[in-house]
Amino acid sequence: MTHPTSTPTSAPRRVLISGASIAGPSLAYWLDRYGFEVTVVEKARAVRGGGYAIDIRGTAREVVDRMGLLPRLREAHIDTRRISFLDAAGDTVGAVRPEQLTGGESGQDLEVRRGDLADALYAPLRDRVEFLFGDSIATLDDDGNAVHVVLDSGAHRTFDLVIGADGLHSHTRRLVFGPEEPFHHYLGHVFAGFTLPNELGLAHEAFIWSEPGRSAVVYAYEPSEPVHGFLTFVRDTPPFEAFRDPRAQRDLVASQFPEQVWQVPRLVAGMRTSEDLFFDIVSQIHMPAWSHGRVTLVGDAAHATSFLSGQGSSVALIGAYVLAGELATHADHTEAFAAYERRMRPFAERNQALATAGGTIVTPTTRAQVDARNALLRDPEAMAKELATAEAEARRATHSSLTLPDYATAL
Repeated sequence: MTHPTSTPTSAPRRVLISGASIAGPSLAYWLDRYGFEVTVVEKARAVRGGGYAIDIRGTAREVVDRMGLLPRLREAHIDTRRISFLDAAGDTVGAVRPEQLTGGESGQDLEVRRGDLADALYAPLRDRVEFLFGDSIATLDDDGNAVHVVLDSGAHRTFDLVIGADGLHSHTRRLVFGPEEPFHHYLGHVFAGFTLPNELGLAHEAFIWSEPGRSAVVYAYEPSEPVHGFLTFVRDTPPFEAFRDPRAQRDLVASQFPEQVWQVPRLVAGMRTSEDLFFDIVSQIHMPAWSHGRVTLVGDAAHATSFLSGQGSSVALIGAYVLAGELATHADHTEAFAAYERRMRPFAERNQALATAGGTIVTPTTRAQVDARNALLRDPEAMAKELATAEAEARRATHSSLTLPDYATAL
């Protein structure tokens, strides 16, 4: 795709999006629909397949419906039916339905592999939007009239706007707003995710083994597919020293799980040899402003909610819809960015708060919390009552607490 040499004020406005995970392609879809000229740059060499399951619920379900993706995502729905909790010896204590934990709505929420959602978002764009895979932004210079970008490949490009949709550790954010540290809020957990063979033939269920401050999780989709393993633990300070050393990551995680019970040894061994290990800390991003000049952020780059909220992808889908709509209905990007943030910030902050509300059922941190949870699980009626609280209703309300504008009718 070639780009015209028109001035920055001519239409369609030229937009560079950094990141092709969830927020980036979603934003590209809506901007393309509104007549913008869109380029997406992504450091990976292709759309990333596979990945763990994510939930699309509340207002986000309406977004994918407006995109025409609902039938495809319904077909991709994983339909996890049970989450079982295990005690220290590996014996099952009790089980719950997923929506009891998430505050979701059975029969309404969508649960899909991250790769299936990424493919669904990319499919309608591949022939309409320019994707630059295997590349990323090296430098950018916002001169007030346009943003001049140099890519790692050496290409020089000029855009009217640049939007960072490149995740929790956003490179775009670092280039424009400075180091991550002032915006990074560590939530006290470290995790390792990976896949391993489904030797037990599990399907549509998850198992969680817990000791205080530590959890080992097996999450299964289909009997013929690998299972996802997660090892998570509480740590007072982030293990920054391990981030650049995969061996140190594996050693750190393994040191937290010495138990020779249940599937814990197999999970540790699988983590050590996995070729798809994803090691990170559980964090959020809190910024005083999401925009600077002709650059703004969307999705986790602006307001990561963390996986403890269960809402990262849903909020990203909604934020992309709102940002594109505000850009389409405002002639001035400054006004559009301000309107986007006014509408999205309260919603993002409510969803961020979900990560620190409760949590003792899935991630108990003390022996007393583990024992109390297990006692409830042994009494299904008591557990159902515990989960059907005003807090659960508030969680469900948060998922749908933003009403989507109909931007198309305003054009």
